[in-house]
Amino acid sequence: MGARTSALSVAAILAVGFVGGSYLLGEGLHRLKGADPSVTVRGVAEREVVADLATWTISYAATAPDLASAQASVDRDSQEIRAFFAGLGFPADALQPTGVNVSTNKERDSNGAVVATTFTVNQRMALRTNDIKRAESAVRRQFDLVRRGVMLEEGSGMAYTFTRLNTIKPDMIAEATRDARKGAEQFAKDSGTGVGGIRSATQGYFEVTARDGDSGGGWGVSDTPYKKVRVVTTIDFFLR
Repeated sequence: MGARTSALSVAAILAVGFVGGSYLLGEGLHRLKGADPSVTVRGVAEREVVADLATWTISYAATAPDLASAQASVDRDSQEIRAFFAGLGFPADALQPTGVNVSTNKERDSNGAVVATTFTVNQRMALRTNDIKRAESAVRRQFDLVRRGVMLEEGSGMAYTFTRLNTIKPDMIAEATRDARKGAEQFAKDSGTGVGGIRSATQGYFEVTARDGDSGGGWGVSDTPYKKVRVVTTIDFFLR
C-alpha cells in the first residue's frame, strides 16, 4: 500500500511539472511571436582618395669646435634647403623654421679634465603645401640636398594627409547603409520574411590607410598620398 501511494505521489508531481513546463514553454513562444523580429547586419563602404596636404619635417645638424662655426654651417644648409625648394617652384612661405637646439659635448682625459669641447646645432624646418604633385617631386629629388652638402637626420620625411573627410562622410554612410540592407534582404529572403525599417544603427570609425597597404618606409618617406577610406556600420533592421 505504501509503495503504491508513493508511486501515485511521484506521478502527481510529474504531471504538475509537465503542465507547468508546458505553460512556460507556451508563454515563451507567445512572447517570441509577439516581439518585433529583427536582424543585425554590417555594411561596408570604401573609397580611394588622394591626400590634399603634404608636410615635410626636415632635420639637419652641424658640429664644430665652437658655436659660431656650427651655427654658420647650419645657416649654409638652411640656404641650400631654401634654394632647393625654390628651384622646384615652391613659394618662400611654404618653408618655415620650426625649432633649433644647441648641445655641447665635453671630451675628458683619464683624470677627468676637459681636453676638448664640441658644439652641435640641430635645426628643423617644415614644408607645408597643398601641391601634392610638387611635394612628390621634392621627395623623389631629396638626394639633391645631400649633393648640396645637407645631411638630413633620421626623422626627416614627408607625410600626406587627407583633410576633406567630412565632405565624403554623408555619401559613405549612405553607401554603407545600402550595403547593410542588401545583407538584411538576403537574410530575409532565406528565412521567408521581408525587411522593414531601421530599428537601430551604429556608425563605426572612419579609417584612413595607405591605398596599397604600405605606408612607405623608404629613406625620407613616411607616407603615401594615395589613401583608402573605410567605414563599417552596424544596423538592426526590422523583419516583417
